[in-house]
Amino acid sequence: MSIIGAIIKSAIHLKDGLTPSVDHIQAQKEVLDHLLDTAKNTAFGVAHNFEAIIQSDNPQVAFSESIPYFDYDKIKKEWWNKVIDGEENITWPGSPDYFALSSGTTGKTSKRIPVTEAMVTAIRKAGIKQVEALSNFDLPISFFDKDIMMLGSSTDLEERDGHLEGEISGITASRIPFWFENYYKPGKEIAKIDDWDERVQKIAEQATDFDIGALSGIPSWMELMLKKVIDYHQVDTIHDIWPNLQVYTSGGVAFSPYEKSFNKLLKNPITVIDTYLASEGFIASQQRPETDGMQLITDGGIYFEFVPFDANYINQDGSIKQEAPSITLDQVELDQDYVLLISTVSGAWRYVIGDTIEFTDVERAEIRITGRTKFFLNVVGSQLSVNKMNTALRALEKQFTIQIPEFTLAAVRIDGEFYHHWYLGTDSNEDETAFAKALDHLLQEANKNYRVARTKALKGVKVTTVDPLLFSEWSGAQKKKGGQVKMERVMSEEKFKEWESFIDQASK
Repeated sequence: MSIIGAIIKSAIHLKDGLTPSVDHIQAQKEVLDHLLDTAKNTAFGVAHNFEAIIQSDNPQVAFSESIPYFDYDKIKKEWWNKVIDGEENITWPGSPDYFALSSGTTGKTSKRIPVTEAMVTAIRKAGIKQVEALSNFDLPISFFDKDIMMLGSSTDLEERDGHLEGEISGITASRIPFWFENYYKPGKEIAKIDDWDERVQKIAEQATDFDIGALSGIPSWMELMLKKVIDYHQVDTIHDIWPNLQVYTSGGVAFSPYEKSFNKLLKNPITVIDTYLASEGFIASQQRPETDGMQLITDGGIYFEFVPFDANYINQDGSIKQEAPSITLDQVELDQDYVLLISTVSGAWRYVIGDTIEFTDVERAEIRITGRTKFFLNVVGSQLSVNKMNTALRALEKQFTIQIPEFTLAAVRIDGEFYHHWYLGTDSNEDETAFAKALDHLLQEANKNYRVARTKALKGVKVTTVDPLLFSEWSGAQKKKGGQVKMERVMSEEKFKEWESFIDQASK
């Protein structure tokens, strides 16, 4: 028996038993009170009269009525440029210790998102809560003394104007507690390597030195790393190298598109646990095995609001129209997509993080990511969210017995008429016309707005199949390889032309 594993598992069970369940509604009120009180004397707090909001009869309502919506460009232009320039007490007391660099899934310029010490603490507490939730999963004692492979961005942060900069996964990994260092893999030296391909090569070379029990990282990049390890050691599955691998903690994107291709790399089934760590904070994590819903971290450093996802409320660039209504956690419903807003201990206020979510359990405050506001395809009224796209592609996989882990599309004009042009990452040799016909049929069956659009301005669907590896190569060509990088699912016509040019060059 593993003595260390037994001690750790017992401690987790004991902690879980002693910790009272969270009243999510009350917790959110307290988080907002803390945010307002802490930031009331900042430039932002004074300009928006936080003192009056605090003293109002209903601070949640007063807050929503007093503060506009901010996307990154708006808050950077009006407030965060001052923070970046080194001014203090702008949107949060003092100045941030870090800036999280995030180019997201669109654009080539990295965002610089303030990360305060208070946010680092909040992320760490959320991580501990996630570990405690392992007591809800049926894991053997031996699991709890195995290594954890965290495949994030480089921990070699860049010093700039008195701050440290890097992707959020690199920032958090650089601050792991000392007691976790023995379990953390690939270890500090490899984790500092900036070049993703070089870092993965080092992991492959040293893979047999690790006793990995859990993986953590974005699915697309995790798959590539596992394939590299398997190929380097000339084995059939990752379990031939890491026989004790039992858990994969996914994050930031839906795991379902990658499930089939991911499972091909395994000899034994593993437990998949979803998490939601964004550059702006640790938002949610899966707390129980009977659902893939993730519980919002309502008692940390983030206050949540929700805008019903309606095309009438969304601008073409994915930002929210200021007249769009917002609601609080006590008002949300099932079967409704929402644009997520956050206000945080890093000085983000009513910030449009860019993701859309739906609630899978209102009482438990459990959610599922359904897409991105910028990846909502509404050209000629088709109203396709990423969630609907993923659902159709899973049905397409089943119909043709294939795997489609990656895709992207755009609304394009061919001879003056609109088509949806899909690029599917698959190894299948099936006729592209058959794919197009089936995909069109599936979308019409599942989406009334799409069906109506197909009788009017949307003339049809075009499908092109490509090697799935080209999607990661595209990200590399955009200087966005590894770490928190996610493939853009819906492209503008201009970006789509760049994509097609890239594919043409790669095919030669």
